[in-house]
Amino acid sequence: MTGQHTIPAPRQTVWEALNDPDVLKQCIPGCEEIERTGDDGFTAKVSVKVGPVKAKFGGQVTLSDIDPPNGYTISGEGKGGAAGFAKGGAKVRLEDADGGAATVLSYEVNASVGGKLAQIGARLIDSTAKKYANDFFATFSEIAAGRAGGPAAQPEPQPEETTVAASSPLKEEMKRLGIPEENVYPGLHWSAVLTWGIVVAGVVLFLVSAHS
Repeated sequence: MTGQHTIPAPRQTVWEALNDPDVLKQCIPGCEEIERTGDDGFTAKVSVKVGPVKAKFGGQVTLSDIDPPNGYTISGEGKGGAAGFAKGGAKVRLEDADGGAATVLSYEVNASVGGKLAQIGARLIDSTAKKYANDFFATFSEIAAGRAGGPAAQPEPQPEETTVAASSPLKEEMKRLGIPEENVYPGLHWSAVLTWGIVVAGVVLFLVSAHS
């Protein structure tokens, strides 16, 4: 999964927010706990529901290729017991926009899942991961804009910005599984952070294991 979002705040402000556990906890849907494990990592607990599968995931995210305030690479894994697991990574990049008044956050996520999650089907997981990412960035943009002293950001139109590799109709997958159409729940994304809280950027954060 790849995507790009414009955050209405300077790059340094966005970078600091991406590395603030309190901000990440507010932005990641279902996040119950997130803690720093050093300069290069976080641990987190997130409750998610993907179609008929609902579980609490515990995971660890490691940051590498750290280049403040330009970006980093996220890798990690989230485990949900019988529900399964998710693991993967994301590359996050920040660039100036609008003369430095805003920041373009780009991410590229690769993730895999196992257990009951793998039985749901890639198309449904991809769709819920995209929704999860959009929910993350809607909240993150508001917080970053507030830190920059600007007006609260309006959620960006996402359908054209975020692309998912599997493009088969989601309705067919849900019909096959007997899942009501309205039951499209935020799924796994890093961003992780993302994971995933995603991750991405988190993703991003990510974006990827409990964050894909």
